Amino acid sequence: MKFSYIKSSVLTVLLLVAYSADAKVKMSSMFTDGAVLQQQSDVAMWGWADAKASVSITTSWDGKTYETKADKNGKFRTEVSTPEAGYTKYEITVNDGSELVIKDILIGEVWLCAGQSNMEMPMKGYPGQPIIDSNMDILMSKNPNLRVISVPRSSKTSPQENFEGEWAEAKPTVIRNFSATAYYYGSLLQEMLDVPVGLVEVSFGGSCIQAWMSHDTSVPFEWRNVPEPGDTIPEPNRTPTVLFNGMLSPVIGYGIRGCIWYQGETNYVEPDAYEELFPTMVAEWRKKWDIGEFPFFYAQIAPFDYSIFTPGEFHEKYNSAYIRDAQRKCVDKIPNSDMIVLMDIGEKDCIHPSKKRVAGERFALKSLAKIYGMEGFTHGSPTFKALEIKGSSVVVAFDDSKMGLTSYGKEVTGFEVAGENKVFYPASVHLRAKSVVISSPHVPEPVAVRYCFKDFVVPSLFGTNGIPVSSFRTDDW
Repeated sequence: MKFSYIKSSVLTVLLLVAYSADAKVKMSSMFTDGAVLQQQSDVAMWGWADAKASVSITTSWDGKTYETKADKNGKFRTEVSTPEAGYTKYEITVNDGSELVIKDILIGEVWLCAGQSNMEMPMKGYPGQPIIDSNMDILMSKNPNLRVISVPRSSKTSPQENFEGEWAEAKPTVIRNFSATAYYYGSLLQEMLDVPVGLVEVSFGGSCIQAWMSHDTSVPFEWRNVPEPGDTIPEPNRTPTVLFNGMLSPVIGYGIRGCIWYQGETNYVEPDAYEELFPTMVAEWRKKWDIGEFPFFYAQIAPFDYSIFTPGEFHEKYNSAYIRDAQRKCVDKIPNSDMIVLMDIGEKDCIHPSKKRVAGERFALKSLAKIYGMEGFTHGSPTFKALEIKGSSVVVAFDDSKMGLTSYGKEVTGFEVAGENKVFYPASVHLRAKSVVISSPHVPEPVAVRYCFKDFVVPSLFGTNGIPVSSFRTDDW
């Protein structure tokens, strides 16, 4: 009898120990050792414990303890106040009766880096598709003050709460597999700001914008089939809501300064819809984050011969210039946004431009000037301002060209002009300091102008900062 009692007691203790191990407090994968938290903010932290359990979170930078309580499903969430950015390494202690210590935390600037394959494209490149100079840049990428985390590809019909991943310091074995555009962006940001930088990558090649929008936001667009929880997913990257659920939901609320976005190629066949979808998506992300209208900078897709996807067919608006134009016009529709122009890095036969440093650094120029107030350089592309018809000629004026326009001594090409018949003809161009004068003998009474309005095109007009003028049109035909 005594032996039986002892045996029973030992079993009870073992069960209690096992239960305690299972019930140990757990944090979201966004809060692993090596994390970067957004400076001087009230940043959200969340995780899981026993249902209704009391949880304390103590931050080493000020010794302050925050008390919260898990809900009936065991999830808890609270906000902690962060100090000014610096290189001191901190710890956060989470305690629900068992203690979890998150170590090696830096306080700095955090950016979300999202989109499709041109954001996802790693520094090592894709098979047969290199990133120019990336091998040496990978070699020299070691930087303990630049930290990255990537959300793995995941398509779901219901919002997910977590993912498998962890923060890592920049070094060759990490950066070779990390987004090239995001790395070049974050690397320049870290160098110029001289503070820690954290990059959160959420991207999936070939994804349409509808996949990055929630169920509630997608439903009003009735021309799309929006899946319900448990439905099959016909295309993991092009089914509405599935990437919002599988990849974005687990990171929503993490403290960020802003977002850089590189997407649009998959939506090139529906430019009119994109002009409505894109501002809707940005508005939803900002609402979900609940930190105001955070900066949202995005890349205008580069020229490419999209006709290879529809051989033997002709659809006027399958010309990717239409979606580039939709992106151009979205700057005025999305508050606190801006667009980087990539007209000069396009490749006719490759949808993944190899000059990813250009994209990353143009994103960085935007942020350094517009968000961090750095001066002495320019970040914008000359933008179409106004059209003035003078007889058979048209004067096209530009904004954001304080130092004027340049063609680097070459002929300015790519302009077309049309009359009331809506037929466009190549135009001859006279380049002025901040405008161009164009005309065609075939159009005695001009009405509209287009510039570089082709699927694949090589630009000829630049600002003196080397950033090209975007393709544009003055008509709405």
